[in-house]
Parts: sequence; C-alpha cells; structure tokens
Amino acid sequence: MREIQLKSRAKINLSLDVLKKREDGYHEVQMIMQQIDLYDRILLRERKDNKIQVISNCEFIPKDSGNIAYQAALKMRNHCKSPYGLDIHIEKNIPVAAGLAGGSSNAAAVIKGLNEFWNLKLTTKELMEIGVTIGADVPFCIMGGAAYAEGIGEKLTPITGLKNVWMVIAKPAISVSTAEVYGQLDLSKLLDRPNTIELLETIETGDVTILSKNMRNVLESVTENKHPVIKEIKNKMMEFNALGSMMSGSGPTVFGIYKNYERAKSAYENLSLLYKQTYMVQSYCRRNEDE
Repeated sequence: MREIQLKSRAKINLSLDVLKKREDGYHEVQMIMQQIDLYDRILLRERKDNKIQVISNCEFIPKDSGNIAYQAALKMRNHCKSPYGLDIHIEKNIPVAAGLAGGSSNAAAVIKGLNEFWNLKLTTKELMEIGVTIGADVPFCIMGGAAYAEGIGEKLTPITGLKNVWMVIAKPAISVSTAEVYGQLDLSKLLDRPNTIELLETIETGDVTILSKNMRNVLESVTENKHPVIKEIKNKMMEFNALGSMMSGSGPTVFGIYKNYERAKSAYENLSLLYKQTYMVQSYCRRNEDE
C-alpha cells in the first residue's frame, strides 16, 4: 500500500499574553510562535479496510480516537469521502504535554500529508480551517515558520521569525494541563505583560539580544507557582549564559536563547546532566527548507 513520510515540528512561544476570557470558555490571546527543528517523524500508510490506527514508540500518547492525529485523519477522510483506512506511525521525539504543541503538530502533519497523499488540492487556508476544528494550535502548525497569533490562537499573521538561532530546551519530569493553567489564571493580577508589538518589531530587526531580554509569558504566573522547578530551570539557563529564558506555552518546558553554537552546546552539556529531557535545537524558518 502507498505511504508518505513527514516531519512534525515543535513550536515555542516567544511571547504569550492573555487578554480576556470569552463567553465560550476560551481565552483571547496575543502570541508570537516560532517553530524549532525538534520534530516527530510521521509515516502515513494506506489500508485496504476503513480502519484508522495509531502506532507509536511512545507509551504516553493515546492510540485511539483520543489522539488528535487520529481525529485529523478522520476529518480529512470524511472531507474527501475516501474509502481507505490509515496507519499513522508516530516516532515521538517532542516531549509529551510539554507546551511545545507536539500533538497539534502531529495533527497538522496528518492534514498536510493526506492533502498530498490523496491529491485533494486543498489550499493552506482550507487546511487551516479544518485544523482549527481540532485544536487552536493546529492552524499554526499547518502554516509553519513563525507567526503573530490572535483570537484563540487561530488568527495568524506570518512573520519572518528567528533564523537559525541556537536554543536549549529542557522539560522537567512533570506534566501540565493547559486547561488547568488557563482555568487558574487571574487576569486581574497580571502585572508583567509582554509588549507584543515591540517584540514583533525587534524580531524584524533581528536583534536577538533585545528580544531575549523582553520575552514574557503570563502563564508562568500560574505554572511556576505550582511547579518551582520551572523557575529553577530558567535560572540555570541564565547561569549557563542564555541571553534570555522563558517557559513555552502552558509549560512545563523551558527554553533558553543563546548567542552562538558554542554557548548553546556548553549549556546543553551542563543542563542535560540535570534534566533528562534536554535538547539543543535551532529556530526553524520554513523558507530554509523545501518540505
């Protein structure tokens, strides 16, 4: 049977602000999102029956309809009325429940892959419209690169983003519920908000040092309070010469931005002794590679 292989990239937040809670329970946000070159590998293989099956090297992700990649495959099959089933092989490298959009990225890869696999000829905009029905981060993962996000995260403006900037990513041995973090956020007590427009201008100039010093994530006020290890990792990142360090998404993953390869490598070597899930990566710009 036919098959296709894909890369499913993680993302970090270079800023995250929450403006208000909507009547439907979602929150209005302003975010700057950036893909990195940490990725899962996805293999899609057509089946003669109509069964959709998730297969993975990771024991922590669901293998049934509870998996967002499964939901993406079902949406795409229903959209084109394909009679075929699908095996979805997920080689997990992105930490699970980490604030890196690993699940959303898997779903995005399935949507993009099936568009090509089944020759559906849907536009990126149409794919993103399907993606947002599955999860708020899925449209960004379909678009890729870097973006300014508004609404619940689905209103996206592409930006140039960071080009080949070295980072170190560390996830402590805990998991965090995004819903719980947003649910515990007290908007009236937020004092240290990002200046998102200034940050966007800084990214355009390419001044990574100023960007690193002014990154903000308002969700840290909840997750750090509950899990002090996050603050500990941020402090370690700075101790090992990061230009700046911040939690990504709702956490618990922390990233540090470094001036060059040598400093990032030194930090990685030190941090990997302390935290098992530590990675040295670069920012990813979709213009650098033909997917």
